[in-house]
Amino acid sequence: MQLKKRIQDRPHLISRRVLLKRAGALGLLAAIQPLLPACARHRSLPMTPIGRQPSTLSGNLIDLVIGEQSFVLDGQTGTAMTINGTIPGPLIRLKEGQEVTLRVTNQLAESTSIHWHGILLPPKMDGVPGVSFGGIQPGATFTYRFPVKQSGTYWYHSHSGGQELQGMYAPMILDPVDPEPFQYEREYVVMLSDWSFESPDRLLSNLKMQGGYYNFQKRAAREFLGDVRRMGFWTALQDYLMWHQMRMDPTDFADVTGYTMTYLMNGLSPSENWTALFGSGERIRLRFINAASMTFYDVRIPGLTMVVVQADGQNVQPVTVEEFRFGPAETYDVIIEPTDQPYTIFAETIDRSGYARGTLAPRAGMSAEIPERRSRPLRTMEDMGMAYMKHSNGSGMTMPDTNPSSEMPSMEHGQHDVGTHDMASRSPDSQTVSMVPGSQPVKHGSDEHGTGNQTVAEYSWNRFEEPGRGLEHSPRRVLRYTDLKSLVPYPDQRAPEREIELHLTGHMERFMWSFDGKKYSEAKNLIAFRYGERVRFTFVNDTMMEHPLHLHGMWMHLENGAGTYLPRKHTVIVKPAERVSVAITADAPGRWAFHCHLLLHMEAGMFRVVEVSGYEP
Repeated sequence: MQLKKRIQDRPHLISRRVLLKRAGALGLLAAIQPLLPACARHRSLPMTPIGRQPSTLSGNLIDLVIGEQSFVLDGQTGTAMTINGTIPGPLIRLKEGQEVTLRVTNQLAESTSIHWHGILLPPKMDGVPGVSFGGIQPGATFTYRFPVKQSGTYWYHSHSGGQELQGMYAPMILDPVDPEPFQYEREYVVMLSDWSFESPDRLLSNLKMQGGYYNFQKRAAREFLGDVRRMGFWTALQDYLMWHQMRMDPTDFADVTGYTMTYLMNGLSPSENWTALFGSGERIRLRFINAASMTFYDVRIPGLTMVVVQADGQNVQPVTVEEFRFGPAETYDVIIEPTDQPYTIFAETIDRSGYARGTLAPRAGMSAEIPERRSRPLRTMEDMGMAYMKHSNGSGMTMPDTNPSSEMPSMEHGQHDVGTHDMASRSPDSQTVSMVPGSQPVKHGSDEHGTGNQTVAEYSWNRFEEPGRGLEHSPRRVLRYTDLKSLVPYPDQRAPEREIELHLTGHMERFMWSFDGKKYSEAKNLIAFRYGERVRFTFVNDTMMEHPLHLHGMWMHLENGAGTYLPRKHTVIVKPAERVSVAITADAPGRWAFHCHLLLHMEAGMFRVVEVSGYEP
């Protein structure tokens, strides 16, 4: 975890339970020619077909070179770390069943690595320094060699320090042996990422000094006056005092925002407008990859529906949507059927501070309108784990274990008033039986996870039915995790033998992130799996931010109520106050990384090692 800056910490723990009671009492790239693959250099090379994919590397032996390259993005000069000299790096295309050898040469002045994200391979080939190997030293060449056991859309990236944020990522396609269960005439990789001219060290240092350093969307006096008119003065004041007491802000959705980030689509900024061409009547497969270091994207193509056919490289039963949210490291493959007109691929950040953008067009030079930007969302009591909230006297909210006459802030903010949208169905007295673990709220125990944790979720429950904060009132059909069903029954239908519960914890003011209140450097024990066992891994989010959790080496079967058709994922988003369970077959002996895929969260301590032991050849 190379980015850590040791800044003096001040112990500070706030329980949401205590806090609410107190509140009640208180009342790339514009001109990036040297970096970009030929498909993106269309301003300098007008004869190059617009929309052509990055250079493709195939075969049983592939050479990759890691180096530095200067470039210009929207008029500003910077230095990136690249794979074979481009951002993104070259597309690697392999075939299921082949054995591949990849020689990676490091021309940097520091150690580096390549992790093959979502790929099932031997532990020593996984590419995580300090866990599976020692890293690739300056001037050295490391040889990765593994069999291709799967198919689908994946990607690869550095797992060393902040190099992923500095440009080291690229797509990977594994073609299946058997014909795919859907048809299309053309395909494109759509790789979303983020770029900052501030170094990863600087970003982390700034966040250590002030957790909301990059948040310039905080509530202002005008908004407070609007809340006073809607809620009444005392309720609005309680609301603001409560958030101030927590040293948090209901507008905190992204640690690093559009203030410093430029959001890229296939290496191009919105002003460059990456463009992909299509022919009349063609069905197009778009392979969406979120390669961002710190950014959740809400993706839509105004005027078109998208049929989701793969999630994290795995075939799913087709589901038609108009928008989907995905976090860093997730992938979705969709089929679209455009008509003879241009369309905008619009990827808006979760905090609405920026967007990536591209164009689908029947002819070069065409573009479509950029959709109107949406207002930024706000956190609610539901995100704090107040699962049993209910209206009291039409103006406030109460907890079941508090005096019903005690008014609490309503946390309703105009269009974002979803804090109580389905609380009745979550009552302990509800007769509804769900196949989703955690569908009924679970009260938090007495362990508040020590001084490294700022809040606890009073109650946690599964929120798969919710599209995500900021999308709850969307007029469009938004993908939910409950929509995902494997195309065929998953192979290991055993019920989990045991459950491991892991709490997602953090301290926003000190920008510390952890599991069970312990940073990676403080966690003395590995997470132990027995080879061959079926285990339920349950994640409880005690923080007020979304976290994309990634397990190396093994699949996570998302327990979303799909019965024998649970979808397989390598990365799972956990919403605030959410309880998410995945079933895992421990079929990969060795040590594997498990971490939040928000790069700075991982570097700040949200990282553990899973060990699968007991394997007997």
